[in-house]
Amino acid sequence: MVKIFIVDDDQSLQKLYTLILKEAGFEIIDTAFNGKIAVEKFNNFEEKPDIILMDHLMPVKNGLDAMAEILQINNHTKVIFASADITIKQKAIALGACAFLDKPFNLRKLLVIIQKICEELVLEN
Repeated sequence: MVKIFIVDDDQSLQKLYTLILKEAGFEIIDTAFNGKIAVEKFNNFEEKPDIILMDHLMPVKNGLDAMAEILQINNHTKVIFASADITIKQKAIALGACAFLDKPFNLRKLLVIIQKICEELVLEN
């Protein structure tokens, strides 16, 4: 089962993502409210997530900085960046995000991207 880690400072979005993704058959291994906590949790995961759904604008540490640190720890993790700030799209992709979703986005679009990543993960293994 594909393991997903949700990083977003908006609790209602965390709950919505969790509900939709669990219903679609994915395992949510944890959530984090900011980039600093995300990096700490990622370091401590015994089994790393396959996919991270990462917000950009968060307190303490933003998503770009958190993603860069996480990908230095494990560059096999796929990061889907989600942000209302489309000015950082190119930077997110350049730093290693495999997809960028402009908030607000249709949840079907998220599921399509995750399914595509799942297919890539199967091919990699």
